Parts: sequence; structure tokens; C-alpha cells
Amino acid sequence: MNRLIGLVEDDPNIRDIVEAYLKKEGYQVISVETAEEAWGIFEASSPDLWVLDIMLPGMDGYEFCKKIRLTSEVPIIIISAKDDEIDKILGLELGGDDYLTKPFSPRELVARVKRHLKRWEAMKPLSEEKVDVIKAGDLELSEAERRAYFKGTEVEVTTKEFEMLRILASQENRAFSREELLIKVWGDDYYGSDRAVDDLIKRLRKKMKELPIETVWGHGYRLRDQSS
Repeated sequence: MNRLIGLVEDDPNIRDIVEAYLKKEGYQVISVETAEEAWGIFEASSPDLWVLDIMLPGMDGYEFCKKIRLTSEVPIIIISAKDDEIDKILGLELGGDDYLTKPFSPRELVARVKRHLKRWEAMKPLSEEKVDVIKAGDLELSEAERRAYFKGTEVEVTTKEFEMLRILASQENRAFSREELLIKVWGDDYYGSDRAVDDLIKRLRKKMKELPIETVWGHGYRLRDQSS
């Protein structure tokens, strides 16, 4: 299987149990106690998925999740003793893909790890030979390479950012609802709210300030056709 899991948990008992179950399923695991250690692993080893506790010494799990989401859409499963709905929503809206409340079944965690890794693989290019290029005004997307160019300059985008651009650029001037974009980009079993769409659009506007992504008030977003 050879998938690498990053595990961030300061409780040694929980950490040992989760690590044992993941390794039994054939995963490689790097486990640490702090988000600061985990950040070094993120930059050096690029795990395929993170299992992340929220209540950590030093940098907490929320902040670590936000830092990862600046450059990557790697799956993040949050595990936490905080079971209030507001905590779950916050964790998901900051970039978590899933949320498990302690105490949880290690088998359930493994099942969710498998599901999110399967989706992560499906989001990657199906074929390196694909040569499709999408052009929309000054925006150019290479689907084969999963690269985005704006005004001739490459812009670093995450997997979900690329997918959002692909959807909008493929049908210029069409108004997509937030719910529709949420399902297309995150999947129909995503647990967060449609604020995730707003956050993603905000990041794209920051990276490409002159890209004409328009807000359709009370509905969603569209990419304006610049040729007319």
C-alpha cells in the first residue's frame, strides 16, 4: 500500500493505538506530539494523509490545519475530545476533511482513512498522457500537468483550487450555486458548510487579483468571459 500517514497526537496511549492499527493495515506512519514537529514532516516528507488532534501544546491543530491549506489539499482527519457542534464546524471550515470525537473506534478511523485516500487518488490526474488545455481569457489550465497559468505566469494552486478553476473556466459566464460547487469540488458527502466555497474563492482572488470571478449575490459565483 505504501501510503504515508502523518499522526499528530500528544496523548501517548492514543498515539500508540492509532499507529498500531494503521500499521496493521499496511500504512507507513510518522507520529509526533506537536504541530511544530508535524510541520517539519509536512515540508520534508509530504504524507498522503494527516490524522490530527486539535488540543496540542504550542501550535494547536486548527492553526496547523490552516497552514497546510495554504499550499495543499492533502486529506486531514481531525480527532478531538471537543464534541460541540461549533468545534466540528470550525475544524471542517478551516480545512479538515473529517472529524472524529474521542473516544472513537480505531477501526472506524482506519475505514475513514481508506475512504479519504481513495478520494485523494481519484482527484489526481487519471493519465499523464492527457494533453487537454482549458483557456479562459488570461487563464490557462493544463489538466495533464494540473498547472495553472495567469497572464503567462504559473500560479501555484492546490488540488481543490485547480478543480474550482477548471469548473468555472469550462463554462464561462455560467452562474454556479455554492451548493453545486461544494458538491463538485468536495464531493456529495462533505460535512462542512458552503462557506468552504467562499474561502476557496477568496484564496483564488488573492493569488490572481485580476481574474474576473464574479459573485452572484444570493447564489454563488461565475467566471466572466473576457472576450466579449
